[in-house]
Amino acid sequence: MPFLEPKPEALRPVSHPEAPAHDRVPDRQAKGTPEPLRSELCALLGEDKVLTKISDLVRYASDASPYRFVPQVVVVAEDIDDISAVLSYAHGRSREVVFRAAGTSLNGQAQGEDILVDVRKHWAGVEVIGDGEQARIGPGTTILRANATLARHGRVLGPDPASAIACTIGGVVANNASGMTAGTTRNSYHTVASLTFVLPTGTVVDTADPDADEQLAHAEPALCEGLLQIKREIEADRELTARIRAKYEIKNTNGYRLDAFLDGATPVEILRGLMVGSEGTFGFISEVVFDTLPLDRHLTTALLFFPSLPAAAAAVPLFNEAGALAVELMDGNTLRASTSVAGVPADWARLPKSTAALLVEFRAPDEAGREAYEAAAAKVVEGLELVAPVASVTNTFTRDPKTIGGYWKARKAFVTAVGGSRPSGTTLITEDFAVPPSRLADACGALLELQTRHGFDAAVAGHAAHGNLHFLLAFDAGLPSDVERYAAFMDEFCRLTVERFDGSLKAEHATGRNIAPFLELEWGPEATELMWRTKQVIDPDCVLAPRIVLDRDPKAHLRGLKTIPKVELIADPCIECGFCEPTCPSEDLTTTPRQRIVLRREMMRQRPGSPVEDGLVEAYGYDAVDTCAGDSTCKLACPVGIDTGALMKDFRHARHSPREERAAAVAAKNFKAVEAAARLAVAASDRISDRLLTSVTRAARKAVRPDLVPEWLPDIPGAAARKLPRTQRRGASAVYYPACVNRIFGSPGDRSLPEAMVAVATRAGRPVWIPDDVAGTCCATIWHSKGYDQGNAVMANRIVEAAWAWTAGGRLPLVVDASSCTLGIAHEVVPHLTAENRELHRELTVVDSLVWAADELLPHLTVHRTVGSAVLHPTCSMSHLGDEAQLRTLAEACADEVVVPDDAGCCAFAGDRGMLHKELTESATRKEAAEVTTRPYDAHLSANRMCEVGMDHATGRSYYSVLLELERATRP
Repeated sequence: MPFLEPKPEALRPVSHPEAPAHDRVPDRQAKGTPEPLRSELCALLGEDKVLTKISDLVRYASDASPYRFVPQVVVVAEDIDDISAVLSYAHGRSREVVFRAAGTSLNGQAQGEDILVDVRKHWAGVEVIGDGEQARIGPGTTILRANATLARHGRVLGPDPASAIACTIGGVVANNASGMTAGTTRNSYHTVASLTFVLPTGTVVDTADPDADEQLAHAEPALCEGLLQIKREIEADRELTARIRAKYEIKNTNGYRLDAFLDGATPVEILRGLMVGSEGTFGFISEVVFDTLPLDRHLTTALLFFPSLPAAAAAVPLFNEAGALAVELMDGNTLRASTSVAGVPADWARLPKSTAALLVEFRAPDEAGREAYEAAAAKVVEGLELVAPVASVTNTFTRDPKTIGGYWKARKAFVTAVGGSRPSGTTLITEDFAVPPSRLADACGALLELQTRHGFDAAVAGHAAHGNLHFLLAFDAGLPSDVERYAAFMDEFCRLTVERFDGSLKAEHATGRNIAPFLELEWGPEATELMWRTKQVIDPDCVLAPRIVLDRDPKAHLRGLKTIPKVELIADPCIECGFCEPTCPSEDLTTTPRQRIVLRREMMRQRPGSPVEDGLVEAYGYDAVDTCAGDSTCKLACPVGIDTGALMKDFRHARHSPREERAAAVAAKNFKAVEAAARLAVAASDRISDRLLTSVTRAARKAVRPDLVPEWLPDIPGAAARKLPRTQRRGASAVYYPACVNRIFGSPGDRSLPEAMVAVATRAGRPVWIPDDVAGTCCATIWHSKGYDQGNAVMANRIVEAAWAWTAGGRLPLVVDASSCTLGIAHEVVPHLTAENRELHRELTVVDSLVWAADELLPHLTVHRTVGSAVLHPTCSMSHLGDEAQLRTLAEACADEVVVPDDAGCCAFAGDRGMLHKELTESATRKEAAEVTTRPYDAHLSANRMCEVGMDHATGRSYYSVLLELERATRP
């Protein structure tokens, strides 16, 4: 055992509820996947594609829905051959298969009780066809990622769900998810040009292939005849045909798309329509070709406040007639809860409960079109009785992108913001229905009355332009009385929607587990039976996703409701939405922020010391704590700001022995000597082979602990100069603080980063001063990231005291040349300061060198030479600081072409974590590196030395600070 190996007991919950939860994973599943399922799938696919640990099964058991079903095994499929092999295996052994991509579905569609297949990791990719009129997209690609590529061509996808940051193409098509603007004409059903999918038998169908029908008839004759027979029956029934057409005049994703039988002339055409909205019950969608839409960039947007929800609803038709593309409704509870979202005005918390708002947006292809829309909108507003209950309310249309972005951020956070403010320990259910837009006001009133009568807090938002409303229900799934209350509400709500409003019980979230029992209520027995027959024709053995769309159990929606045990305070508001996952560097390696919290909750469900808890705790150290980059980008993606990275740092601290804490504190107190020794060691390494250094550090990692001793990497740069450039305090415009990483490691080229910074500052007439005593100081991130509280406190207080003295009590700005260090000094040190030093910190102005160079230096510099092309790596610290624009501004001054990869993200090098767990950085940078290495660039630019090292390792290219390139470009 390594000398300082931490005990996993430190990660065990210190307290449990009085009794284990009724929905806890039973002890019999503690060993994970049972035999022979485990060995048979490993032999079929390879061990690396089959996840069998109990911790793997638990982390895949939850999604954004209120349900939880633990799979028997998880398969990470790489290609269609894997999919076909799994389906063949399932057929031969009467097993069930469910496909899961992002896990953002709200009704349990991504959960299975047998074989769960992950179709996200290896299924991403975007190919633009022509000038962007079409795009071929992999099912594991997020909507946000696809649109980033299409935006370069002035195009966009039709579906635009609020979960676009995380939801994937496969799920969007399989659920026919629409969103803010898609309505009934821009959704997947109407914008998918062709699909490639795998049927339950393993037959692969490409609907774009001219011979697809002939091939399908040869491979699946019974299926083809069955579909055509249903088509003939529907077309022969005029009343049924009319009913089907009428059902899709408003948004409707409840049940199968029966209009596919009317719109398609051949079996392949019918299947192409049926696959949309089939929720994984008919086959696996392996590729989608979309017809894209113009990206109209000329916007005008307003957030208009009304005295009541019915008053807001009554205004919706007026904006529809004026040509608004989006009209979004938010009630008072939604508005108040959204103050938890960064950037939302704090005074919204004081809005009267009765207040409601409409987010109205017009989009035009040109300026003339926008002006016409603004004139039409002004006429509508003139006739409205708007209110301004708090100071931030303006009730005016704006073109300002930042303001518009803030409005949409508040609207898109409906589920997570309102859900995050629910009572601790309660389960959240998101319902979604549609009524004819002309009945919207009546539906709002009826819904609010129903919620109140059943004891639920009213919270309503939705796509008002299309009569589509969303509301939330929070209850304790561990209390039978609360479950009964939910059941009673659902019975009455479904009858109300169908019988009073002739509405859709699911407008865009798809049927799922919680509406399947009510399918016949909406569609009637004849149409519902046709759906059962369609399932029988396509999947006669019911291999795919049973009970997700069709279920004859009237209480199916009450089965599998998950309890939400209380966990650590910082993570407790999590509703498991999954928005955090695409930003997480360890997403494709171990666990995501959501999964880290899901695993924690399962520990709390267990009795202390149960076999399941033991298995989860044992795996949690590496899977959750060690391989968390600690970059906290999850906090940026989470609408309620949950920082799972901070929680993992707390766990790192909990695993430290007193001896480790003391050693870290000693290192902080004597950091001047540590810094000098580190620089000498790096300098000495130039005379030692990389192979020997790697062998020595690997041996040390085994002897001490892998999470403490870095592994030497060939890409580590040489040592920095022993002395920093000489500067003068007199006349300095700022204090320049070279980060310790730039005092230890050197830079490529003929000048060091400190030399370049001093040179460009002088050249711009804004000279900087480097204090003589910077050695021995640090931003404290070294200790903070590892959870060494004592060392963190020592260095945090030291740097603030020193910075206050250097800047003459804050009269000069402190310019820091590494973005992570800027973040550390500006923000992360604060909780660890003494009361006196917090006062000093308030007087400091800490500026990232990118911001200083872009705002203060560049306007006074002359560019003499540029490179042809530059690719950028914006760091996660820049995301926290909001510095990405300045990085691009500087790069555009130095290069004729500047590219930010669509897959750019955190490199996970995280100081030295990329040397402690190099597999983390390799996984985190895989997509970005693949994109970068598709073509040559003249420069590879960033602004953090260790992130640059991480990208060097990932791409085989040489990354360096944009400030070095700026110095070269402006050198006389």
